[in-house]
Amino acid sequence: MTSEQEREWVTQLDVARTIALDLLTARQRSAHELRAGLLRRRTPPDVADEVIARLTEVGLVDDAAFAEALTTSRVTHSHRGRARIRQELREKGVDREVAEAALADLDPDAELEGALALARRRARSLAGLEPHVARRRLAGVLARRGYSPSVVSAALADALSDVVEFPEGDQ
Repeated sequence: MTSEQEREWVTQLDVARTIALDLLTARQRSAHELRAGLLRRRTPPDVADEVIARLTEVGLVDDAAFAEALTTSRVTHSHRGRARIRQELREKGVDREVAEAALADLDPDAELEGALALARRRARSLAGLEPHVARRRLAGVLARRGYSPSVVSAALADALSDVVEFPEGDQ
C-alpha cells in the first residue's frame, strides 16, 4: 500500500467511525444495522467491517446486550410477545442463538403483565359487542403482537370479564 493509499484508508476509517458513532448516539444498534447504516452512507464494505470490528472490540457494539435491551423494552413498553420480539431481532440481524438467549431470560410474568395491560386497554373499546366477537377481536390483537396461545387465553379471561357480559358457560 502506498502512502497515498494508506492516507485514503485512514481517512475512510475516520469518516466511517464518525458515522458509526453518530448512529450509535441516536440509539443502540446491532452490528447488522450498523453495517447497513454505514453502507447506506456509501462507506466501502471493507471499511465498514473494520470499523464494526473495532467498535465490537471496545464494547460499543454488542449484539447480546442489544438483544437483551430490545427484549426488555418491547415487553415492558410496547407490549410485545416472544414471537414478535423474535421476529424483530431477526429483522435487525441478531444471530439466532443470541436472540434465543435474550428470549430465554424473559420473565413469563412480565410477558403476561404486558398482555394483560394491552388486553385491558383494548377491551374497553369492545364493550357492547357480542361476547364471541369481542373475544375473537381481542385474541387477534394479542396474537398479532406475538403472544402465545396460553398467554392470550389468560389475558382474555381477565380483560373481558369486566367489560363483556358472557352468558353462562360462554367464557
